[in-house]
Parts: sequence; C-alpha cells; structure tokens
Amino acid sequence: MCLGAKLRELFDAGFAGIWVQSQEPDEAIAELRQLANNEHYKIHGIRDDGTLSTEPGPEFNPFEVFQSFAGTASEVPTILLLPNFHSYIGDPVIKQLLFRTIQSGKRSQRYVVIISPTVSIPIELERVIRIVEHSLPDRDKLAEIAHGIATEPGEMPDGTDLDRLLDAASGLTEGEAEGAFSLSVVRHGKIDPASVWDLKAEALKKNGTLQLHLGNEQIDDLAGLEVVKEVVIQSIRPGRKIHPKGCLLLSPPGCGKSQLCKALGNATGRRVIRFDPGSVMGSLVGQTEQQMRAALNQIDAMAPAILWVDELEKALAGAGTENTGVTTRMVGSLLSWLQDHTSDIYVVCTSNDISKLPPELTRAGRFDAVFFIDLPTSEQREAIWGIHQRKYGIPEQPRPDSENWTGAEIESCCRLAALMDIPLTEAALYVVPIAVTAADRVEGLRQWASGRVLDADRKGIYHRTRQNAEPARRTIKRKTDLE
Repeated sequence: MCLGAKLRELFDAGFAGIWVQSQEPDEAIAELRQLANNEHYKIHGIRDDGTLSTEPGPEFNPFEVFQSFAGTASEVPTILLLPNFHSYIGDPVIKQLLFRTIQSGKRSQRYVVIISPTVSIPIELERVIRIVEHSLPDRDKLAEIAHGIATEPGEMPDGTDLDRLLDAASGLTEGEAEGAFSLSVVRHGKIDPASVWDLKAEALKKNGTLQLHLGNEQIDDLAGLEVVKEVVIQSIRPGRKIHPKGCLLLSPPGCGKSQLCKALGNATGRRVIRFDPGSVMGSLVGQTEQQMRAALNQIDAMAPAILWVDELEKALAGAGTENTGVTTRMVGSLLSWLQDHTSDIYVVCTSNDISKLPPELTRAGRFDAVFFIDLPTSEQREAIWGIHQRKYGIPEQPRPDSENWTGAEIESCCRLAALMDIPLTEAALYVVPIAVTAADRVEGLRQWASGRVLDADRKGIYHRTRQNAEPARRTIKRKTDLE
C-alpha cells in the first residue's frame, strides 16, 4: 500500500497525529500533496510557490507555526505538515502544544503530519501519534524509474536481464535508484545490473548495519558439508511454491560456516547480505528498536537474497540480563521477523556457542533446519589440503599430522608456508589447533549437538560416535594387574 493510501485510511479513521518515517522526505511530501489534491484537503505549511514554510531553518519558529495553524479557518480537512520536526519535539512547551493540537484536531478534521527519517516520540505523545513507514519503492516503481532514465534504444534491459536489474535495485530509495541507473547509463551506455550492485554496496556501507558481499567464492572450493549444500541449494531453487526460511549453522570456529555463507551467493545466483544485529544498538531511548525495524524493512525490500548473520551469539549476548531490556526487545524483533517474514529472504545464521543463544531461537518455525558442523574427517582434510595448496601455489610435499585440525587451521598452515617459504611440516609448528586451545568447549558443543540437530555431512541427526570422538587413549597394564 502506498503512503497516500495509508494516510487516507488514518485520516478517515480520525487519527489526528501521524508520524511518517521516511528516508525520502521529498517523495513523502509529494505523495501527501497528491493525496490532498485528490481528496481536496488543505495543507498548512506549503506556500503558493510550492516551498515549505514549516521546514526547519534560521527563520523557522515552531510556536508561531502552531499559533498560525490554530488561527486558520477552513471548511475542508486541513493538514499541518512538519518535515524533520524531530529536532524540536524534545522541548516541553512544544510537546504540550503538539498534544493540544492533535487532541483538538480529532473533532475538527485538522491533522498533524510529521515527516522524518527517524522516530523519536516522547512518552507523553505515544498514545496520540500513529507511526507510518514510507515503504521503499517496489519492483514496479523501480521499473518505472528505469524507463524514465533509459530513453534511448538499447539502454533498457529486458527479459531476464530486467529481472536481474530489479533484483539489484531492490532496497534502494527512489533517489538512490535514479542515481544508480543514471550513472550506469553514463558509464556503460545502458543500465547494467552489475553497476547497480556496486552502487548498492556503497549505499549500504553508509549506515554500517548491512553489508553486501560481492566475493567470488565458489562452493566447489569448500570440502564436505554436502548435506547443508544440498538442503540450501534445493530450498532456493527457482519455481518452488513456498519461500524457505533458512538454517542455523553451529560448529567450533574455523569449520567453514562463514566460507559456506559467502559461496552460497554464487551457487544460487543470489546476492549475500551480511547483517550484524549488534550494529543497530543506539545510545538514545528507542533508537535500537527503531534501527532494528529499519534494517529488517530494508532486508525485506532487497528480496530475493541470502541474509548472512555471522556469530549470532555475540550480537545477542545479554538478552534478558540488562536492566533496560533493550537487547531483549531487539532479540524479540528479530525472532518475530524470523518467524513471520514472507519476503524471499533465505537466512543463514552461524554460531560458535549455543549456550549464549536464547532457547526460543532454535525452536521449530524459526529455521527450516539447524545443522552441526563437526571437525573435518580425514578424507575432508585431504581435500582441504589440496584446495589450499593449489590456492597458495605449494607443490606436493609431505604434510603434517592434521588430526583434529579445522579447515581454517589447514589454510593458515599453507599460507604461512607460502609466506615464509618453508615446508608445510615446519609451518605446522606455528599452528595451535582450537581442539587443543579450547578442547572443553569443542567437546561440550559436540555433546550438546548430539541427538539434537542435523548432521552437516550425513543425512539425519548428528550423533557423537566413536568415529568423530577423540582417539582412544592407550591403556597400560602393570605387571601387578596381570598377576
């Protein structure tokens, strides 16, 4: 539903105080003006020449604005437009003026509409102001913008190329999409999806919450994890009737979780969005919850895509323990979204420590599957050695004993050998496996996963068996025991 339709419903229902959260205030104002023209509303705050008289600036006086609005007489519904008014709303007098204006407007069809990129409603006004989110442009709107830019023959893609372009532009504002399309035409003589992806990655870096991964990792360069690969690729295949939710990957550090997430994009033809929930934490009251909602809305708008949430336990640490409850509410928002979102977003979360995750995260309905990735087997280690020896240009040579090594540790050994120009067996002296430095944690994680989650390498439930257990210790019988 467009912003104009949302506002009309609220006006008809008698809501006199509305806060529009929008990253494109000019577009929001344009939609409000279109609604006013269609419904014969009057907007207080726009001069005859189209400029705003209520926009914050050197000559803006909020007290005079409310006084002027109260003194106007109109036979039609009237809207007081207040763009970027969030910087004034903390003043106690202004809060009281705004409250009285909204209360009186319910009886006289006089509405207050605040348009701002952020929501900061004081507790005194929470019950009289409704929040409306100005949605990012959908695919039809993006296609309309692209057609407005690509006016010459050959500049506008069609067919599958057009679908790829709209995938690339999903999640951009109208202004960002227009700029990306225009720059692509200037650079390449046509609107190219690859150029839009590059500009989109730059736009996401601005807020630091989302990051677009544009690497060239290939899934064939990742040994093992055959069941995970099959489940994910089959779930995201084109033509399926329902949208999959995603999966949770649990393992000791260095077992390939992050590498798998990076490679899934090229394997499925989707872009990978990296999301750090901890980055939405803010210092102001309500800022964390607001930024979480904004991030989730932007993720929905970027469908279809793969959402990668790395080391989830670090982002959610402290839920339910701090006095303010901010982390708890943030976790609640994320859990609700994982359960209820209908966008074509496949979520892959990774974790090294299940004990730090809230138990409700792993219950049925949040994910399609929860996998445990154990330390690589001897066959997998052989394949990993081959992959990284080729990667770092290391010729065939004797390899060190890598029992209980992770893939990351094998890569580290190969990298050190190439960097220091030494044999692999000598480079291994500089590698201390996590199975040694954190043996208790690794074993505890294995014990927890046994019988509870799926095996990443073999179909079915993971079980802690002798095959993946530590090597049996040698038993020495004393002479006295034999007597």
